[in-house]
Amino acid sequence: MDILETRVDTNSETYRANYRAMEERVEVLREELRKAREDRSEKAVQRHTEQGKLPVRKRLEMLLDPGAPFLELSPLAAWKMYDKRIHGAGIVGGVGVVEGREVMIHANDAMIKGGTVYPMGVKKSLRLQQIAMENRLPCINLIDSGGAYLPLQSEIFPDAQHGGRVFYNQAWMSKMGIPQITAVMGLCTAGGAYVPAMSDYVVQVRKTGAIFLGGPPLVKAATGEEVSAEELGGVDVHCRQSGVSDFLAEDDEDAIRIVRQIVKRLPKTPQIPVDRQPSRPPLYDPKEIYGIVPQRLSQPYDVREVIARIVDGSEFLEFKSQYGSTLVCGFAYLHGIQVGILGNNGILFSESAKKATQFIQLCDRDHIPLIFLQNINGFIIGKQYEEAGITKDGHKMVAAVSLARVPKLTVVVGGSFGAGNYAMCGRAYSPRFMWMWPHAQVSVMGGEQAADVMVSVKNDQLVRLGEEPLPPEQSDVLKQAIIENSEEESHALYATARLWDDGIIDPAQTRDVLGLALAATLYQPIPESDGFCVFRM
Repeated sequence: MDILETRVDTNSETYRANYRAMEERVEVLREELRKAREDRSEKAVQRHTEQGKLPVRKRLEMLLDPGAPFLELSPLAAWKMYDKRIHGAGIVGGVGVVEGREVMIHANDAMIKGGTVYPMGVKKSLRLQQIAMENRLPCINLIDSGGAYLPLQSEIFPDAQHGGRVFYNQAWMSKMGIPQITAVMGLCTAGGAYVPAMSDYVVQVRKTGAIFLGGPPLVKAATGEEVSAEELGGVDVHCRQSGVSDFLAEDDEDAIRIVRQIVKRLPKTPQIPVDRQPSRPPLYDPKEIYGIVPQRLSQPYDVREVIARIVDGSEFLEFKSQYGSTLVCGFAYLHGIQVGILGNNGILFSESAKKATQFIQLCDRDHIPLIFLQNINGFIIGKQYEEAGITKDGHKMVAAVSLARVPKLTVVVGGSFGAGNYAMCGRAYSPRFMWMWPHAQVSVMGGEQAADVMVSVKNDQLVRLGEEPLPPEQSDVLKQAIIENSEEESHALYATARLWDDGIIDPAQTRDVLGLALAATLYQPIPESDGFCVFRM
């Protein structure tokens, strides 16, 4: 493969200014992640400790293999939502290594509202299950939850993608042969009691672990019976009488020891064969990405400079380099695994879309995972481009992305606007994983464009009513309000809070994050091809 030659002047003032700006954004990200990990009330910490329970991060540390990486997912879910302290939506989840194998871990943080489940917590749980199902990863649940947050029950209970879907997914995972292990380390209440009941293996901790469809307050209200949590659903009930639980643990440490033993004896899942070679670092420092990415999304930059800092040896075999130049496509190795990369270098024209369609089909046929680097304003618009068929050429690319069977991973490295989000494998197009950089934005269109459109629409309405268009000062006020609202709702933190991605990542860590994600995708066999859809020619 060819080595990508950098043209970045790391001594230029532009580079240094960009570097400082990205460094500041990354520092903000780190501070928000620190708060999500550590911001707990003294009362919650004291209560947790008095019960003899370990903090959720300590549980994870003991569960994971020493020194093994943990790919945490959606750590800033529910950021500034609810009372602004439901960090991570009350759940710590991600892909980790236990007894030498990749697993999906879902752990309640009982120091956040007693592990109570909020709407975004349901959404995060379903996303973790989806990733496990798509990649055939065994699931480990560390349950410590008081059940649904009742004041928001209408956003948790009745709909198709609400709490009931968790148990539906568990049934399907069992049918698919995906092992599910649950450690009951605290309360496991109401519908949540079905999580262990529908798991393959259940470990329950003495005194702190309790499973029941209705807790003591509900039992008393419904039947008048007074009973303690231990009497209602403790280890004596479920390990000796009901048979719900399979293993009795004396404390958190013992439960984690048993879980690790269960994982150790699980049948090994073979990895799918992929083109691999020894991993090599890039020739250039990944942290140089800080200085490469402009401060303004509207300012273009060469995505090859990013590719050169994430792929092995900075080697890249570019596909159709002289054709459809606003989209860069090519082959590379990332942590030793061959990948096909698509990165935006401008707006998508017909040539770019057709090039992408062919490239995706080739990668899909040859079982090469796809990586999308999104920095896109959308498809070109205008009379001449419509006449030339931009709509049908865009359809080809969108269809190819939709139907590709190979693992797809997406990183939003700039703007993600309009139909460009779809064509470059946005959330709706089922990438196995998707991340954003701290400065990235996602919306129908950029704030300035949205403001211009809305003012134009308003003026057209006034003219139809026989009135004068808005004077410049009113137009400016309206535009500014639209721009501010658009920037707030397209901001990376706003997006990640609502799980429109799997997390915001430090650009310098993109290579390693992608490598961990690729490793997790290697257990799901790629289905046989049954053809693509009808391409509109």
